[in-house]
Amino acid sequence: MAAIDSAYQYYLSTYANTTVSRYDTHKKSQLRAVYNNIVKTNKESPLYKVKYSGDVQKFAIDIKEKTRSIQNVVASLSDSEDGIEHAFSKKVAQSSAEDTVTAEYIGSGSDVDESVSFDVEVRELAAPQINLGNYLDPDELDIEPGAYSFDLISNLCSYEFQYNVGQNDTNRSIQQKLIRLVNSANIGLRAAFERNHLGERAVQITSNQTGLDENSRFLFEIRPAPDAGSIKAMQTLGLDNVAQEASNSSFLLNGIERSSLSNTFTVNNAFSLTLKKASQEGAYARIGFKTNTDAVADNIQSLVNVYNNIIQLGHNQGGAQQSEKLIRDMSSVAKRYHNELESIGLNLQSDDYISVDRGLLTDAVSADDSTECFSVLNNFKNGLGRQASKASIDPMNYVNKLLVAYKNPKGHNFATPYITSIYSGMMMDAIC
Repeated sequence: MAAIDSAYQYYLSTYANTTVSRYDTHKKSQLRAVYNNIVKTNKESPLYKVKYSGDVQKFAIDIKEKTRSIQNVVASLSDSEDGIEHAFSKKVAQSSAEDTVTAEYIGSGSDVDESVSFDVEVRELAAPQINLGNYLDPDELDIEPGAYSFDLISNLCSYEFQYNVGQNDTNRSIQQKLIRLVNSANIGLRAAFERNHLGERAVQITSNQTGLDENSRFLFEIRPAPDAGSIKAMQTLGLDNVAQEASNSSFLLNGIERSSLSNTFTVNNAFSLTLKKASQEGAYARIGFKTNTDAVADNIQSLVNVYNNIIQLGHNQGGAQQSEKLIRDMSSVAKRYHNELESIGLNLQSDDYISVDRGLLTDAVSADDSTECFSVLNNFKNGLGRQASKASIDPMNYVNKLLVAYKNPKGHNFATPYITSIYSGMMMDAIC
């Protein structure tokens, strides 16, 4: 059970806040194709046990998520019905003040008016709720030994937390217990130590969510249990002290005042804006589209970036697991088109990363005979998508494992559902 908890904790802390795109939704036919691929893979997969180590779950999850990123980028560059040139010419939004507000085009059309633009002036960012406890001497014990509890109430649910104080505890160990309780609960809050100039420590609890709708008074509220001991302990710890109330973002959109619960929101279902900081007085960011040539170069750079990310994942393992196999499988696509890619500015390095010569790439995609250039890019994109799909179906193919038995070579095999559950549940045997 500890292995499963560790895997989920890593996933939630690393990928839970990843933005979900429209390419993460699928038709029934697409889901059926994935299922059939899983069944086919399982029929041919030998029986094995995974050698448990601290990086197995992380490595498998990272493979799954990074191949998902590749598949999403490939899908975004494949949904044009007007030819491969138009697929790579997908519109790219830009902001004239990236440090204040960033923009992303999330529309589906490639024939939108390129002259569309608007101005954004950021007045105030949306803020989370922050509760800050009392500062306590870390080496003292200000709470009587015993069992205590408190309720944490959000707009959707109510949670009860229980903790014990022993004779050998200190204020610091008690605060550490509470921090672990909140963080391991995965309820949209994060807890950490806050120190003052005297070296005293307090527990700070911050909501992941920002903003408040008009019908809410708080994002979360902490109340001690009704017994006298829990009330006194809460008075000592001060976890119920609200240091900062949640607030909405405030901004001007073409001079009209608007607000949002979050710092990320959409405009006309076409632009996703993320506010970074307040604008200087009277200043604004102009949101619009990049030129076609810049858009093509940016889209190709996005494809190169997700390729480089999974190559980096393999290198970061430092020989652990079967990282060389991951690098070999993913880089095989780039090596297949090595000369063609190099001629348009995509250079395959000795460590299997791809570097982009932006000038040569721009010349290639804007030349009169750019059709051949786009054909090469399309082949690379499709090959990378197929390889990513294969790795996504069976990420456990890239971790160290002990083979127990091979399948019947005559091919009369049945699907093995437990092979899939090894990844989905991270149920791995510990083998010495």
